[in-house]
Amino acid sequence: MADTILVTGGAGYIGSHACLALLEAGCEVIALDNLVNASEESLRRVQELAGKALRFEKLDLLNAPALEALIKQTQPDAVIHFAGLKAVGESVAIPLTYYANNLTGTLNLLQALQQQGTRKLVFSSTATVYGPPDKNPVNETAPIRPTNPYGQCKAMIEQMLRDAHVADPSWNIALLRYFNPVGAHPSGRIGEDPLGIPNNLMPFIGQVATGRQPLLKIFGDDYPTPDGTGVRDYLHVMDLVEGHLAALEHLANEPGCVTYNLGTGTGHSVLEMVSAFEKAAGIELHQETVGRRAGDVAELRADPSLANDELGWQARRGLDEMCRDTWLWLSNNPAGYNDDEEPDQKHALQ
Repeated sequence: MADTILVTGGAGYIGSHACLALLEAGCEVIALDNLVNASEESLRRVQELAGKALRFEKLDLLNAPALEALIKQTQPDAVIHFAGLKAVGESVAIPLTYYANNLTGTLNLLQALQQQGTRKLVFSSTATVYGPPDKNPVNETAPIRPTNPYGQCKAMIEQMLRDAHVADPSWNIALLRYFNPVGAHPSGRIGEDPLGIPNNLMPFIGQVATGRQPLLKIFGDDYPTPDGTGVRDYLHVMDLVEGHLAALEHLANEPGCVTYNLGTGTGHSVLEMVSAFEKAAGIELHQETVGRRAGDVAELRADPSLANDELGWQARRGLDEMCRDTWLWLSNNPAGYNDDEEPDQKHALQ
C-alpha cells in the first residue's frame, strides 16, 4: 500500500495509532487535527516509532476554505475520517454543538473531496448507532436507533455517505462500527489520553490506577449477566487500526458503500475488566458499586463475521494483552502526553 492517505482527527487516540500503521505500511500520511481533544505530541511519537515523517496540519474541518485548499494541494488517494466530538454524556448536555461540529465538518470534507475527485473514504462510526440491542451478538442488519446525540451524529453521517454513493456510485466508502476500543501501542509510547473525566470504563480505570481519580464507580451489579455487571465487546486498538487498513485495501476493489462491525464477538463484564487490569498492573483498585447509569444496556457484543469474511480481518489480541498494553502506556505516561501538567489543569471540550 503506497497511497497518500488523509487522516482527519489524526492526533487522537485511534487516529494516532492509525497514522503509525499507515506509515509502517508504506503510505504517505497527512494528519489533520484541530487539537481540541488531542496532543501534537502523539504525532511526534508516531514519527519516532515509524522512523519516517508525516505531514501534520492543524486545521478544523469547519474551516471549509482551508480544508479545500489542503485537499487540492495534497490530492489524497483516500481518507480515514476520525475527526469529531465524541463524548456521549457531553453530547446530551450540548447537542447543538455536536450536530454543528460533527455534521458540518463532515459535509465540508465530503464537498472538498468531491471537488478534488477523491472518492475513497473510511468512516469511523460506532456500535452506539444500534442503541439497545434486540439480541446479542449484533450484526450489521440490526435496527439503527441511537439514544444520544453522539450516536445520532454517527447515524446521520452514515446516511449522508450512503446518499452520496447513491447519487454518485464512484464513491467507495467503508462504514466501520467500532465496539469498545481499548489498549495502546505495545511500545507504551502512544495511547489514550482523554481530557476531563472519562466516560468509558478502561480510561477511567486508568485514571484511578494513576491517582487522577479517587475510586472506580461500578454502575449497577444487578444486570442479567453472569456477575451482574454490564458486558461489552472490548477490542484492542491495534486490531482496530488493522481493520482500517483492511478496509482501505477493500476499497481498492470498488465495493460501493459497505458497513462492517469491528469487534471480537466476545463479551467481558465490568468486573472481569477490573480483575484483568489489576492482574496486569499488579495493583488493587479502590472501587464502589453504585446504581445503574441511565441509558446503559446489560450487554452489547459484535457479530464481526462480515468483516472476517469480506475484509479478511479478525481481532487477534485478547484481554490480557489489552490490559498489559494499557498499563504500560499508563505507567510510562501517568499524566498522558502532558507529563509536566497537573491533572486538574485538564479541561473538558469547549
